[in-house]
Amino acid sequence: MKTNVSQWHWFEASASTHQTVKAIAQYGPIARIELAQKLGLTQGALSRITSDLMYWGVIREVQNTKNPTVDMNHPSDNAPLKKHRIGRGRPKTSLELCAQQRSFIGINIHSTGITATVTDALCVPQGKCLNEPLKGTDVTSVVRQLGDIALRCSASSPVRPAMIGISLGGHSVDGRTVTYAPFLKWDGDVRLAEMIEDSCSTPTLLSNDLDALLLHENWFSNAVNVPRFALVTIGSGIGYALSENGEAVDRPDRSYGLVGHIPLDAEGPVCYAGHAGCSQCLTTDSIVSEYATIIGKPCSIEEFMNDVNADRPQARRLIDRSCYRLGIFIAIMCNFAMPDKVLIGGETSSLYRHNLESIRKGMNAYRPTQAANIDFAIPDFSWDSWAISAAATAIAKYIG
Repeated sequence: MKTNVSQWHWFEASASTHQTVKAIAQYGPIARIELAQKLGLTQGALSRITSDLMYWGVIREVQNTKNPTVDMNHPSDNAPLKKHRIGRGRPKTSLELCAQQRSFIGINIHSTGITATVTDALCVPQGKCLNEPLKGTDVTSVVRQLGDIALRCSASSPVRPAMIGISLGGHSVDGRTVTYAPFLKWDGDVRLAEMIEDSCSTPTLLSNDLDALLLHENWFSNAVNVPRFALVTIGSGIGYALSENGEAVDRPDRSYGLVGHIPLDAEGPVCYAGHAGCSQCLTTDSIVSEYATIIGKPCSIEEFMNDVNADRPQARRLIDRSCYRLGIFIAIMCNFAMPDKVLIGGETSSLYRHNLESIRKGMNAYRPTQAANIDFAIPDFSWDSWAISAAATAIAKYIG
């Protein structure tokens, strides 16, 4: 399938118009005055842009839910002291995206399977996510399974999906071709987007899964309005991404695991590259291997987590030390990048919620006492959020 330019965008207009829709998606419902201030536009210019967008069915007006009243206990200096005063004239309205007018499919390919979802234009899921194991890792098997999943998602969508976003752990070029995907054992050019389009007749965009998570946070979640935001993912590897004023700090080699070998603990386990106690010691396989050595027999990550929850001394000591190592990692990252907020995610991240105090001790040991406390969070992990983030990349492309 050869897609034309118009299929990749909701509308064709000026850069200011696309920025306006992005701001409404991020902050809406939002009043016109506040929106104009955020965008640096005059009221007249914004009025012309929003009139076009409402005509095209991209945005709509909604009534403000709060009536302007005077708080008699705390009147402002200029507020007229009249009881029950309610604003007269034209009702106050805000602008919001017509989110239900479009739907998007988000698919994440990960080490244990494929997760897919359908969202509206505000990246809100429109039903339960679909999860299933990978049936094979060769290109033909993956394309066939992805095409089948996309068609099932499309059939369940209230409106025909405008785009498909696919994220995976690896490297892609121009959102079209996978050049590196180690967990799939792909190490050559795979024109995955084109193959899915041929199967589903829907424009398809590829992205690195960490980039997709960062974009979702910046557009729809924790990083909205955060000047500098850092995202760390922990699982089979270590991922790191940084955004500045809502835009990813971009480098061509960003998806090659650049923070995978930061020195953390000279007495830690040796990684596959021969480094003792580098940041690989935070990963799933390294923790399992280290614990197996301690207890003298093979084990799984589930068995280790069960031992941690059972408060077994050997498991407790290792998780405490691992949390301390994570704290060092966060401190080093923050000392260099100076983010306002840090989010820790990934399939192994929930392990590190067992001892937040050890994380803080690790941070404090490698951070000046005069420096501000690091604002970090470790939310619940779910592959669903990775599929939703894949949909976010399609939404961002579609809005422009």
